[in-house]
Amino acid sequence: MTVPDPPNPPASSGRTPQPRSRRVFAAAHVVADPRADTTPDGPAALDWEATLAFRHHLWAHGLGVAEAMDTAQRGMGLDWPCAAELIRRTAAEARAVGGRLACGTGTDQLPPTGATLADVRAAYEEQLALVEDAGAQPVLLASRQLAALGADPDTYRDLYGHLLRQTTRPVILHWLGPMFDPALAGYWGGPDLDAATETLLGIIADNPGAVDGVKVSLLDASREVRLRRRLPRGVRCYTGDDFHYPELIAGDAHGFSDALLGVFDPLAALAAAAVRRLDADDPAGFRAVLDPTVPLARHLFQRPTRYYKTGVVLLAWLAGHQSHFTMVGGLQAARSLPHLRRAHELAAALGLFPDPDLAAARMRALLAVHGAEEVSTP
Repeated sequence: MTVPDPPNPPASSGRTPQPRSRRVFAAAHVVADPRADTTPDGPAALDWEATLAFRHHLWAHGLGVAEAMDTAQRGMGLDWPCAAELIRRTAAEARAVGGRLACGTGTDQLPPTGATLADVRAAYEEQLALVEDAGAQPVLLASRQLAALGADPDTYRDLYGHLLRQTTRPVILHWLGPMFDPALAGYWGGPDLDAATETLLGIIADNPGAVDGVKVSLLDASREVRLRRRLPRGVRCYTGDDFHYPELIAGDAHGFSDALLGVFDPLAALAAAAVRRLDADDPAGFRAVLDPTVPLARHLFQRPTRYYKTGVVLLAWLAGHQSHFTMVGGLQAARSLPHLRRAHELAAALGLFPDPDLAAARMRALLAVHGAEEVSTP
């Protein structure tokens, strides 16, 4: 739905330097074009001005942008032609401002079923070429089509080795658990997560220098820490754990995780402020800023976890980053009104809204149009 724009929408005129102590990416959402005449299974239509403005918002806080990831509704409304255009446009903006950028490369130009291994390889190669031609760092997204083949671990090692030998710069590998995408169950060659870890580590060992890091989204902090401690020197662990990110980024005596997180889309200002505390060698201050955000994150990412994007876009609308609450694929309907109302309450309590009155008015309007006018005061 659309309500009037704020009189002075928030904008960032300056840029905060990138953090020194951690590498931090926010996986960014996309802003749909609410005037487009399309359908949930039709081509995605974006509001390019608002979509790119949000990337500048993230860069202005010193965060990197992870583009065309699952937060951008990749495979849940954002089709490959639109994702390709998004990558090209965002890469041009990143070059203009010196912003850090990593972009998802997958196989979603293929049909959901019926692809062969050769098809998967060619699809990855096409997307890798586009991202590298754009000058961005590739993120090798987990492939639904590869998972559907039921490939064994050796097939994963062969395919990923083939792709990593072609890349011109170190890539980020992507381990997205089935809580984020049920079609990825059994990734890396089987359901046993210990065996999957060995396959992943084998791919990294087989291709020294080709892997910048691994983005781990399993919502299992202890497993991430065990994997992190076994990574070769120089290979980063990027946490994608939207439940345990403060402790994982803070780290322990044996190391820490960098970050590539969807929850840092709405938490950009707080995330940047927190990591600056780490830059100042103040881990207690880091936790003091970031720990209070966890209840909101756990709410946004509650099961079914894959629908967290709805809450992320709601908060962007309430914060004034876009003028409407419409999503590609109609995903604005994927969460209940009580869920969205609670997201507003938790975000307001954190001070996430530059204009709290605007946020409250928009929340009331959303509830009213659906016949649920009551809104609790944060």
